[in-house]
Amino acid sequence: MTFNEVNTKRRSIRDFTKQEVSTELINEILKDALEAPSSSNTQPLKVVVATGNTLKEIGKELTFKYNTSAKLAKKNIFAKLYSAYKHKLQPNKVYQTIQGKYFGIYQERRIKTAVGLYKVLGIKREDKKKRHEEMAKNFNFFGAPVAIWIYANPKMKYTALVDTGIFMQNLMLSATNKGLGTCPQGALNLWREPVDKHFSVPKGYELVCGLSLGYPSEAKVNSYRPEKISVEELLVIKK
Repeated sequence: MTFNEVNTKRRSIRDFTKQEVSTELINEILKDALEAPSSSNTQPLKVVVATGNTLKEIGKELTFKYNTSAKLAKKNIFAKLYSAYKHKLQPNKVYQTIQGKYFGIYQERRIKTAVGLYKVLGIKREDKKKRHEEMAKNFNFFGAPVAIWIYANPKMKYTALVDTGIFMQNLMLSATNKGLGTCPQGALNLWREPVDKHFSVPKGYELVCGLSLGYPSEAKVNSYRPEKISVEELLVIKK
């Protein structure tokens, strides 16, 4: 595909086939991602790739944490504290730091995107059960056979986050070019303990984001493409 075809075809995939992705293909995609620039070529990143039974175990643990957390809203403060401690539900500290609150125009765009997605899925706004089930799919990676978590060295501060974003974009475009799909998921940064349990992440690296990877299914949800702002809206007016 041409760059324009790859760039416009890439979208967040929320339903994958069961077709496995070979280790060789995953490594090719990671190699392409490594061509991304980073601040002074510092490359302050580490990557976890999970597949097979390991991925299933991580997904099961993350889903349990999500469902347990959702039930806490109906409990009193003492029960909440006990459950949070017992099941290690405290969110990853980096998630709490970098996950900003939506406000103003950003909240409006967020809601518009969610409404569009739920419309494609046939989920009504008042159907909290269905919305919960849809959100929970983040933690079984939408059925993808591969999940990737990206860690960065926090000592590099702001530049590490910029480098992570550029690396992820390269990765997603490479996957698209090879006929695969991806879904970048802030939700996969909520709890790192289930991932760390299976992988020896170097000390000091913090989890920034995760994504699902696999072959897109023909599900209608994969046709959804949220509206982008125009170039005119993007550009700052000259004084």
